[in-house]
Amino acid sequence: MAISIPRRELFIDGEWKAPLLNNRIPIINPSTELIIGDIPAGTKEDVEIAVEAARRALNRNKGRDWSTASGSLRATYLRAIAAKITERKDELAKLEAIDNGKPLDEAAADMDDVIASFSYYAELAEGLDAKQKASVSLPMENFKSYVIKEPIGVVALITPWNYPMLMAAWKVAAALAAGCTAVLKPSELASVTCLELADICKEVGLPAGVLNVITGLGTQAGAPLASHPDVDKISFTGSSATGSKIMQAAAQQVKPVSLELGGKSPIIVFDDVDIDKVAEWTILGCFFTNGQICSATSRLLVHENIATKFLNRLVEWAKNIKVSDPLEDGCKLGAIVSEGQYQKVLKFISTAKSEGATILTGGSRPEHLKKVFGPVLCAKTFSTEEEAIELANDTHYGLGSAVMSNDPERCERISKAIQAGIVWINCSQPTFIQAPWGGIKRSGFGRELGEWGLDNFLSVKQVTKYISDEQWGWYKRPSKM
Repeated sequence: MAISIPRRELFIDGEWKAPLLNNRIPIINPSTELIIGDIPAGTKEDVEIAVEAARRALNRNKGRDWSTASGSLRATYLRAIAAKITERKDELAKLEAIDNGKPLDEAAADMDDVIASFSYYAELAEGLDAKQKASVSLPMENFKSYVIKEPIGVVALITPWNYPMLMAAWKVAAALAAGCTAVLKPSELASVTCLELADICKEVGLPAGVLNVITGLGTQAGAPLASHPDVDKISFTGSSATGSKIMQAAAQQVKPVSLELGGKSPIIVFDDVDIDKVAEWTILGCFFTNGQICSATSRLLVHENIATKFLNRLVEWAKNIKVSDPLEDGCKLGAIVSEGQYQKVLKFISTAKSEGATILTGGSRPEHLKKVFGPVLCAKTFSTEEEAIELANDTHYGLGSAVMSNDPERCERISKAIQAGIVWINCSQPTFIQAPWGGIKRSGFGRELGEWGLDNFLSVKQVTKYISDEQWGWYKRPSKM
């Protein structure tokens, strides 16, 4: 299947612009490790131009072109973007698969979610108009108060490599629906579809500067964007280490941030479950997207009564997964995104072995493949519900979690006790645009998706009016001259 990578430049102020230093970064197909193209390597100087363009777009025509325009106007553009992505869905899915390494079927499903994201936030943009000037109930009749929701301004959107276009869509669609203008900085490991998103925005006539896309290394493009004084907010998805640096940069200017930093999520399996049904969810919870999911339930806690039987069946399910080139029919497990990530996985396995862990299956490249490797699921047993909760919460992270049991009351108890932003009951990883997404502890703060995702990019202004004809009377009236 021959697929050509379009050669793109940086997308700034509605136009393609070569990076000022004219450097480029090779695109490596994870499944073959061959160079299949390149992306522009933006730097601080390019970021400066992009942020200036976003600021101009925010204020153009006193905001009437975008930031203070009706939500209905912005919705028109969001729907146009969704329609163009629909037209190009097959092409975009293939580009995602060869750039990121995920199976083609997964990439196609991602594109469906991208389309849904822009369509959903178009609806919320329209709904925003009706919510303006929402009255506030006051205890005093001589005052009236209402609330205005305004775009927070120019936002920096920094996204990861595991869901390149989808993570961009979550942030871009919500930010644009709110009336913000944005500079998107995707991961240098998978930027191709984000540049295609820019091409689509250009094609639908999105006003210049509303969305700018800067590709490049994190140190050369991401860091200058995060610390730029004219950026009003940063929304970041990625590692905890980088998230901490972004917080430090934002703190210097008392700038708001929202962070989704992944984690090490638990899946608790009790002894009253259907073994096969739960085994499949357990495999999907860890192995989907080649195991490269921020919320992957990669810490399996299984009740000791069924541990041997469950783990043996889990091995059979794992061995039955088709591991291949992402573009092959039926592929369910593709390539790790980069050699660097592959080496990290190997190190985790080596560490586990040295600490006494037993490898039940896998642990090395499949014999029929030279460039592909899969994810890692860790398993541990428990004996009581209390122990399961303690083990689940014994982590610095708190993004996702799952509990598997046929006892509804138990599931309810555990969903309250688990320290995580997301709890799945008798499933793992279902994600809906309408529901909030985000974590606690070192998994970050702030919520994406749903109305919470829109609120991420809105500032709330209180307007209070004195409506009485009477003198307020707090001070003694001075005598008339």
